[in-house]
Amino acid sequence: MAKPKHQLRVAPMTFEEDATSRLFIDPSDAKLTDLSKVRILRCGVDTVRQHYRGVLRPEILPMFEEPGYVEFAGEIWHKGRVGRDSGYQYKLQNADLGIILLIKNFNAKPDSVGPHLKIEVSPHAIEARDHGELQKLMDTFATAVLNVMEKNQCAVHLALDVQGWTPPDDIAAKLHCRARTQRSINGINEVSWATKCSTYGRGETAMFGSASGLQLCIYNKTEQARATDKLDYWESVWRSSDNPFEADPEYDYNPGQDVTRIELRYHHSIVQQFTLGSLNVHTGEVIGGHTYAALVPHLDGLWRYGCEAFRLLDRPGCYNPFWTLISQDVRVSVPVASLVEHTTYKRHHKTANGFSGKNVDLFIGNMVSLLARERVGAKKAFASLQEWECWPVIRDHYAAKGKTEYGIYQHIRELLKERTIRWGVAV
Repeated sequence: MAKPKHQLRVAPMTFEEDATSRLFIDPSDAKLTDLSKVRILRCGVDTVRQHYRGVLRPEILPMFEEPGYVEFAGEIWHKGRVGRDSGYQYKLQNADLGIILLIKNFNAKPDSVGPHLKIEVSPHAIEARDHGELQKLMDTFATAVLNVMEKNQCAVHLALDVQGWTPPDDIAAKLHCRARTQRSINGINEVSWATKCSTYGRGETAMFGSASGLQLCIYNKTEQARATDKLDYWESVWRSSDNPFEADPEYDYNPGQDVTRIELRYHHSIVQQFTLGSLNVHTGEVIGGHTYAALVPHLDGLWRYGCEAFRLLDRPGCYNPFWTLISQDVRVSVPVASLVEHTTYKRHHKTANGFSGKNVDLFIGNMVSLLARERVGAKKAFASLQEWECWPVIRDHYAAKGKTEYGIYQHIRELLKERTIRWGVAV
């Protein structure tokens, strides 16, 4: 499929091409689109999830025998259990610090090396420190939790906040992507599907892609912030970019207008693919790296890649002007020089062909036998499989055979049914 073309950006008075103009013209029919009223408030990192491998220190698990609070690594934490869907058993949370430690992976023994720690960092903690300080803080907590600590890649969410633009009612039809999953939510209805999309009402929230891959989410940030009692915080963030020397507050935050958020969510497995496939244009070396701090200079590259992976089109083969604006003009706000002009960004995919594909089929068969013995249902089994680090290669293997993610679920359900009814679950 040919790459869509951008509409021309032209100067308002002369109509000559101008790469910085907010006036767009579609060459096919001379239609003009004026985006001068769009306010780009902020593009920044909304969430960081740093993963670690190692062996749990022997004093860690006894901390969770009783609920309540604990002093750990120089901070006071609220301790407790978490749901199995998270992939972890326990958490230490300090909302004032803006950090959650998710501890003890369900699928690994505590006394063996495994992915036993994930540190989640909130927006206010990210804003309060530069990337180097934040990485040092996360590593300090990781060392307190794990022996043989190893940094094991990070996940990031990049969030663009704008005023003067809201998603069109038919965004599900106009936003094109390779994602197998899309959703449209408005406060009452939620629909998810594998190959096509529909919207309900105004479509106040639209989601494209999978949480275990690259996901785009577009939603009303003002309403979400108000519902979670965080509107004051976000208004202070949006006002921080106001120009105090500009008499005309045309591009300043307007408290009387809702903010729309366009958010790109990168799973840590996708970030890993970028670090293995992206090259320095001068040296030809792979960028590498397993930490948030190492990823920060490449966030502009991830933003641009996401705007190409998800494409809002005006018509077939032609970008919507707003999508051109945010893909060309937006820069992620971080206190470090961007390396986007010095790097060729590409994902390195490990294929599921041949030997690997055969192993996938063997693994699924053995997994189903164990699940049947433990009386685990298909829904729970499939949810656990999606959280596993090897899920992308399993998904791609079955995609090559024409199966969607829902098709994989149905396949596991049928195998479980056959294993239980025909062969029983006894040893």
